Amino acid sequence: MIEVNELTKRYRHGVAVDGLSFTVRPGVVTGFLGPNGAGKTTTVRVLLGLAAPSAGEALVGGRAYASLHHPLREVGALLDANAVHPGRSAVDHLRWLARTNGIGPARTSSLLERVGLAGVARGRVGGFSLGMRQRLGIAAALLGDPGVLILDEPVNGLDPQGVRWIRELMRSLAAEGRTVLVSSHLMSEVELTADRLIVIGRGRLLADTTVGELVTGAGSASLEEAYLRLTDGAAEHRAGGGW
Repeated sequence: MIEVNELTKRYRHGVAVDGLSFTVRPGVVTGFLGPNGAGKTTTVRVLLGLAAPSAGEALVGGRAYASLHHPLREVGALLDANAVHPGRSAVDHLRWLARTNGIGPARTSSLLERVGLAGVARGRVGGFSLGMRQRLGIAAALLGDPGVLILDEPVNGLDPQGVRWIRELMRSLAAEGRTVLVSSHLMSEVELTADRLIVIGRGRLLADTTVGELVTGAGSASLEEAYLRLTDGAAEHRAGGGW
């Protein structure tokens, strides 16, 4: 379970996250939405130990990320599919990650097969398309068989078959009892994939509800329409903002 409790993050030029609290529970896919600059990136950076909170806390399984001995076995994350050395092969990239967390090499082979990259396992990542890098990033997120997954724009660069694949993968992972938090600006895809939604704006919580409740409560015909009504006026570009 992911728990964010009264989280605040201040930067020199403003407040990116302002007393934010929410819980992401296992067994469902939860969409994490908000306009550009809403504070989503900052929240996730604190969750993953990449930034320190100014106040409050962000926990995974009741613990701070920095206290996890083998973090890849607890949390898998896809934040930037291009954050891979271009001269390294797909299999070597996963093997090095695996070694840092005491994961055996057999796991890398099975994951490359699962994400559809077995045929290019020894190819250099620098020659991969964005969609292929996305698949490699998803393999890295799954490497430690974690109970929590945090995915930013997971369908970016994927073709229609790939979009359907990641949609079914996320739902299957949630059905296994994992906690799945996914951020996307594609409202149509979120509507097809997510069960619950966390919507923030200007660093504060705007909604913590189901997709159906948000749409019907707003009297809207679609999630996109309901989302735009909810976040109208909440978009603001500030230092430290993000997805």
